[in-house]
Amino acid sequence: MFKKYFLVLMMIVAVSCRDSKQDVSIEADKLHDSMQLLSDVIVHDIFSPPVASRIYAYTSITAYEILAQNDSSYRSLAGQLNGLESIPEPTAVVDYDVAAVEGFLLASRKLIFSEDKIEEYRQQWHKELLDMGLDKAIYDNSLAYAQQVVDHIFKWADKDNYKETRTFQKYSLSDDPDKWQPTPPAYIEAIEPHWAKIRPFIIDSASQFKPEPPTAYDMTEGSPFYKEAYEVYETGKKLDAEQREIASFWDCNPYVMNVHGHVMFATKKITPGGHWIGIAKIASQVSQADLMKSSQAYALTSIALADGFISCWDEKYRSNLVRPETVINKFIDEDWAPLLQTPPFPEYSSGHSVISGAAGVALTSIYGESFHFTDSTEAKYGLAIREFDSFTEASDEAAISRLYGGIHYMPAIRNGVKQGRALGRFVVENIQMTKPEEKPKATASK
Repeated sequence: MFKKYFLVLMMIVAVSCRDSKQDVSIEADKLHDSMQLLSDVIVHDIFSPPVASRIYAYTSITAYEILAQNDSSYRSLAGQLNGLESIPEPTAVVDYDVAAVEGFLLASRKLIFSEDKIEEYRQQWHKELLDMGLDKAIYDNSLAYAQQVVDHIFKWADKDNYKETRTFQKYSLSDDPDKWQPTPPAYIEAIEPHWAKIRPFIIDSASQFKPEPPTAYDMTEGSPFYKEAYEVYETGKKLDAEQREIASFWDCNPYVMNVHGHVMFATKKITPGGHWIGIAKIASQVSQADLMKSSQAYALTSIALADGFISCWDEKYRSNLVRPETVINKFIDEDWAPLLQTPPFPEYSSGHSVISGAAGVALTSIYGESFHFTDSTEAKYGLAIREFDSFTEASDEAAISRLYGGIHYMPAIRNGVKQGRALGRFVVENIQMTKPEEKPKATASK
């Protein structure tokens, strides 16, 4: 009995020390800065869009799960996401906000190549915490607890089939004229042909939101498919300044290769999922969301993005459709080139359309349908900022940008938007992150 009272007394003393020494306040900006660092490292390390979406998901879920454990208004994702079990509870007094950011950084470090960039930032932040006066015991407890949660999350992550897909057979090219072929200038081999085998986060299977098939391949002049290809060709020849700006703004292709004579070098760009994570950051800042709500926005958006890529890649390597650039050069104009470089994977459905549709639904569920924001995500890459009155408007523009860029036929765009928004609605309807407010009990009238 004495031991029990002693433990309670020590915890009370620890909390009192924290309050008297320094009530450390971790604002949402610390999570935003950490997320921006992660995006910068993803760009630096040149992760593919699907792999980047997985990185965003596990890091965001880590932070969210720690914070939700300390906020009675939010639900854990354990039992909701496929295979995720409840994270451990702390056995000592911790600062959950500190642990959440620490967990995010530790998870980030495990998933990227340039660990030193994360570690340098992390060590600087540790120094800031101590300089702010955070109790050393709580500091140590919080960092240790974050590591404990990260270990738990990565036992779950290790079962998603990602590591196994690293050893699967490479994509085999087909001689059939309707099938995807590598495109200039680098003729990169197909990216992530087995991504549909990754365990989804919330959807039932990769094929759950399978879109209708693409238009049957037929390059006979006047056929439906020929008209779709010609639409891409004609649109590309008649682009106005606004359309060019839209195409470039949403390019988000980490595989752009620049050719000067015999020299070829890559231009590093943010992934399409990273662009939407940037929008989640902007929306959280515009609405002055606190750390918990910002974490919710990142987690829900990243889950929608990750499952969106799994769903889209399932269709890409099923239909395996040839890109516009290939057929236009062969049948219409051998000198034509799209405004943007064609990404290295099959055409249907449009990845931008699917993941933008899904992310737009996720963010709308948190911040509302009529939400004006200025998207400056691409400003650091030399692109102009753009304004939108809703996430739906932004996702529509991201989708049509692929026609302007010469990347997709219209069915991939239209059906990709449908696919993504259906998936996004499923995510929103099947993940309960906030608890309903309890209504006051009615008192019997006398």
